[in-house]
Amino acid sequence: MNADRLTIGALAAQTSCNIPTIRYYEEIGLLPPAQRAANGHRYYRAEDLKRLTFIKRCRDFGFPIEQVRELAHLFEDGDRACVDVRDMAQRHLDAVRVKLDEMRELESSLMAFVSSCDAACIGGLTRNCAIIEDLSALDLDGKAGSCCAPAEPAKRKPGGSAKRGEV
Repeated sequence: MNADRLTIGALAAQTSCNIPTIRYYEEIGLLPPAQRAANGHRYYRAEDLKRLTFIKRCRDFGFPIEQVRELAHLFEDGDRACVDVRDMAQRHLDAVRVKLDEMRELESSLMAFVSSCDAACIGGLTRNCAIIEDLSALDLDGKAGSCCAPAEPAKRKPGGSAKRGEV
């Protein structure tokens, strides 16, 4: 097929982007509306393939739609300063690092939950489950705890259920 007359299926195959996503990108203006053949079928040009490849790569790197829109404008306007793109990438990198820190905290909290269950109640009933106790506990201010900053795990007395901090 001619590179200037790609069907939506061919465009999807070449970019590893599914057809509903391509239609969505057209709908929200990330991709220009497809040209139409006499039979009403969409067809795309080489420029559309290049732009969709760019958009797909931005999304693969986790850029949100609005940042992809800004990057796409920079992509189209080759006369802008490269530092604009670099600054956007740096802001995104900073956000990714914050999320990584949050994920490490989440991992640590989940490890603590599993360990508390292994130590206190594994094999018992859910009513005595340390994880359920921790997930339902309020902090000292009477508020629900954060997922990534649990208070010390509940400790169980043999044969009974314990309250947070009780030995």
